[in-house]
Amino acid sequence: MSDLTNDRPASGFTLPDGDLWIFGYGSLMWRPGFEHVEQHRAMLPGRHRRLCVWSWYHRGLQHAPGLVMGLDRGGSCIGSAFRVPAREAPGAFEYLAAREMVTPVYRPSRVTLRLQDGRRVDGVTFTVDRTNPQYAGRLTVETAADTVRRSEGHSGHNADYVRETVAQLRRMAVRDPFLEAVAAAL
Repeated sequence: MSDLTNDRPASGFTLPDGDLWIFGYGSLMWRPGFEHVEQHRAMLPGRHRRLCVWSWYHRGLQHAPGLVMGLDRGGSCIGSAFRVPAREAPGAFEYLAAREMVTPVYRPSRVTLRLQDGRRVDGVTFTVDRTNPQYAGRLTVETAADTVRRSEGHSGHNADYVRETVAQLRRMAVRDPFLEAVAAAL
C-alpha cells in the first residue's frame, strides 16, 4: 500500500536507498526526461489520476491557467514505473523536483508500486496538495475541456498534453473515461 505519510518539501525529502523507482501518471509516462534502465506498467493503490491541477506554468499561466494531472486520494492508478540506477538517482530526482514543483502544488511521496510482472517496489511519485490554491478538485467535462482548449504555457498547448496522455494510456490499454471525454470534446 502507499506510504503517503512521508510527504515533505523536496528540499527535505529522503530518497529510498538503492535504485530509484519513479512513478509517472501524466506526461512522465510519455516524456520522462531522465535516463532510466527499466520501464514497466505499474499500479499505485490508494491514489487515482485526475485532471485536477490548475497549471500556472507548464500548460497555462497564473492569469489564464490550464489543467494538468494530479494524483488524488482514493482508488488506484495505472501508470509507468521507471528504474533509475542508485548513482543517478539524486540527479534524476533533482530534475523531477525542478520540473514538477515549479509551484508547490505537488509533494514528493514515497510509495509502494506493483509492477506488471508481480514485483512490489518502493518508489517515488508526486501527489497533489489539496490545500494548495492550484487544486481544482472535481470539474465537469465541459469546464475541463473549455479550460484545456484555450490554455497554453511554457511547455506548450494544454490540448497537446491531454491528447498525448490519452494516447499513452491507450497504448498501455488503460481506460480513463473522464480524460477521454475531455479529449473528445477538444
